[in-house]
Amino acid sequence: MTALRPERDSSPYGGEAAYGGADAFEGAGALEGTGAFEAAVERLADPLTDPLPGQRPTGRQEEWYDPEGYARDWYAGQDLAQPQPQPQPQPQVQVRQVQQPLQPSPPSYEETYSPPYEEPVAVPYEEPVVAPYEEPGVVPLPLDDETVALRISEAPRIAGSTAGAAGSAAGSGSTPEPGGRAARRKAARRNGRRGGAQEPQESQASQESAEKATEAPLSRLEARRAARARKPSAGVIVSRAIGEVFITTGVVMLLFVTYQLWWSNVRAHQQAGSAAHHLQQDWANGKRNPGTFAPGQGFAILHIPKLDVVAPIAEGTSKTKVLDRGMVGHYGEGATKTAMPDAKTGNFGLAGHRNTHGEPFRYINRLKPGDEIVVETQDDYYVYEMASILPVTSPSNTSVLDPIPKGSTFTKPGRYITLTTCTPEFTSKYRMIVWGKMVEDRPRSKGKPDALVN
Repeated sequence: MTALRPERDSSPYGGEAAYGGADAFEGAGALEGTGAFEAAVERLADPLTDPLPGQRPTGRQEEWYDPEGYARDWYAGQDLAQPQPQPQPQPQVQVRQVQQPLQPSPPSYEETYSPPYEEPVAVPYEEPVVAPYEEPGVVPLPLDDETVALRISEAPRIAGSTAGAAGSAAGSGSTPEPGGRAARRKAARRNGRRGGAQEPQESQASQESAEKATEAPLSRLEARRAARARKPSAGVIVSRAIGEVFITTGVVMLLFVTYQLWWSNVRAHQQAGSAAHHLQQDWANGKRNPGTFAPGQGFAILHIPKLDVVAPIAEGTSKTKVLDRGMVGHYGEGATKTAMPDAKTGNFGLAGHRNTHGEPFRYINRLKPGDEIVVETQDDYYVYEMASILPVTSPSNTSVLDPIPKGSTFTKPGRYITLTTCTPEFTSKYRMIVWGKMVEDRPRSKGKPDALVN
């Protein structure tokens, strides 16, 4: 910046003379004068002509240079002497001072860093946990690269070293359980070491095996005594024999009961069903039986509709040939001989098992007066109605089979039926008697009676 600026004397902003006249920017010759270009640059750098921040210039020209370096006037033809607007006064802001409330004084050093006094807590003494001693084992040596010979001489040294390591670990008080003090306490409680150290079962077994291995061999006399001590005594042998006998007897009795209560019924039902089937086939084929029947020969079929009983009737009361085969036997021999159902008068006596072997008469005690009992033969159906029952009588009381049975409600001769069986159940101490009276003699040609149809 130069010291002398005569252009400010004639005009507050320098006028046209400050820029070299009206023709200062016209043509290339305007900038060719001596010192004209430097004077123009100095005028542009004048701080008095710079606009305020945020405002555009009003009393000067903004110059820019094109690529050829010539300045042009952006405000050509405008009034450069236009007065510059004055800045607006800014409102004054009054700062109000707010009185701050009084703050408490900070705590002292003693109050901040002195902790409250606490009574010391006594920690109970706990017994340290000692690891149980374990018998050192022999570590097998690896095989030699050159040979497979065993190194027996070095095994004791390794075992001794292992035992020494275990002893040092036990002497130092180290425990095999991992973890801190809490883990060791839990392990001690689980192993039962609360009151004192206890060895586990594995260590005890290893100690016992080691003691047995270290025992001296027995002499011949001691070995004999030990062998005699191991032999069972006579009392033990007798008790074992008695026990085996009891077990065998129990098994046999169980099998016998099973046979009597279950298998005998199964077998008797099969045999009785087969006999009734063959008898019906003979009737259908027209085979007539003689007037008298051989012992064990079937000749009729007994029906008790209320009890759902259908059993063949055979001649005689033989246990093996008739009754045990699930059939009903007819008293037709000796002093107990009774009449046949086709007789004009008489008592038709029958016997049957109440338990086991088909048990056809097991529930005859449930019959009531008026219940039908039907005897089917080759030519006729004989229908009886139950009249009375004798619950208990002696086995030797044969008067119940008389033509006019004693103990019944019958007082004159007629066509009767008598059913006899054992009582109480599963015994043969007494006899039970059921009587019935014939109410219908129906030929087979007329079809089945109502008792069998319904």
